[in-house]
Amino acid sequence: MRQGRRLRLIAGVAALLLVLAACASSDETGATSTAAADEETAATTPAESQIADEPASTNPGASDEIEAARAGLDANVAFATSSWPTDWSKSVVELDSIFLGIGATDPRDAIPPIDQPNYESLDAAAEWLQDREPGAVVRVNGEARFFPLSIMTRHEIVNDELGGVPLAITYCPLCNTALAFDRRVDGEVLRFGVSGLLRNSDLVMWDDKTVSLWQQITGEAIVGEHAGTRLQPVSTAIVSFADFRESFPDGLSLSRETGFSISYGVNPYRGYSSSPAPFMPVSGEPDGRFPALERVVGVSVDGVDKAYPFSILSEDRAVNDIVNDVHVAVLWGSPDTADALDGTVIADSQAIGTAIALDRELDGQTLTFSASGEMFTDAETGTTWTILGKAVDGPLEGSQLDTVSHRNEFWFAWSAFFPDAAVFGG
Repeated sequence: MRQGRRLRLIAGVAALLLVLAACASSDETGATSTAAADEETAATTPAESQIADEPASTNPGASDEIEAARAGLDANVAFATSSWPTDWSKSVVELDSIFLGIGATDPRDAIPPIDQPNYESLDAAAEWLQDREPGAVVRVNGEARFFPLSIMTRHEIVNDELGGVPLAITYCPLCNTALAFDRRVDGEVLRFGVSGLLRNSDLVMWDDKTVSLWQQITGEAIVGEHAGTRLQPVSTAIVSFADFRESFPDGLSLSRETGFSISYGVNPYRGYSSSPAPFMPVSGEPDGRFPALERVVGVSVDGVDKAYPFSILSEDRAVNDIVNDVHVAVLWGSPDTADALDGTVIADSQAIGTAIALDRELDGQTLTFSASGEMFTDAETGTTWTILGKAVDGPLEGSQLDTVSHRNEFWFAWSAFFPDAAVFGG
């Protein structure tokens, strides 16, 4: 990609993220209007103009080795991170693959994570959430929570504890990846933030102990003291609010009471999922087997990865497969589930459907699923199941299948991070 094109892409997404940061930090009531957001997006942004004549690093504690490593950084990244104590000499990626997404002197948490989340009953959430609105569902030790994407697009990270486990619940709007991780590393509980950096258009997180940089889509530290360390994933899925209420009526939903004055039903990434390409540069040649922003279910089992494109799943509805010796069922349903990244108002956005990966082994028995109306049926017992793997009628009624670690990322993100992985039907 030519340099001018690359800078224009960086400038465009930087302006968008600056609008988000401004909205998140505002003390005024109400959201930025669409017209105001468009006007600010059209302006020249710091990401394009802040390449300065200053030294690339102003951190007096940086060693010669770290300074030498920083020479491999993009100029904008070098400028924005000049005061960070990150050990750039420890890296498992090429440093020039990291780009600046937010133009700021120090972009860390310009999009602010939620560190003290509040939750509400599903009846209270239903007063502002419509049934078709999507969110990330996380279950740990019997506790189930729903994280509306209308909130997650504005904050990207929630640091919390669920079922006694300290978690980072994360969402990258540019890749559509909702993932949760155990925050414990080497005996310490880390707090994760939004670094303002991107790699392959995916969120790069930072931790509060070492300022190591972590790739959201893989959970791996890519730069810093923890480079090469992988966070333990906690199974997450993107489902509609109605599906969550049906399967977990006693669950809780993340509240709009975040301490920030934001209109959480408005989509700041209007039209993104209908665009032909991602905002930011992605390494390698595009994989043209599927449109860049088609969604796939990316299943990962102990280092073995496989993708299931929505276009195929929406026809088959139920795929019974084996990934690294784990029997998985990849189900597609709830066709009216809204796309959080297309229309101006999420509740009115285009329908995209729901897809989820489940472990189809239960009490030593392997189940084989097929679609049955809006539900699913297993061939072995004739039990009826919801898309979230809850048995609602038949011999196994009341049973709950476990979710397999997976994502609903866009195809460009899958092919960039897992270029050699298998693709169902591909």
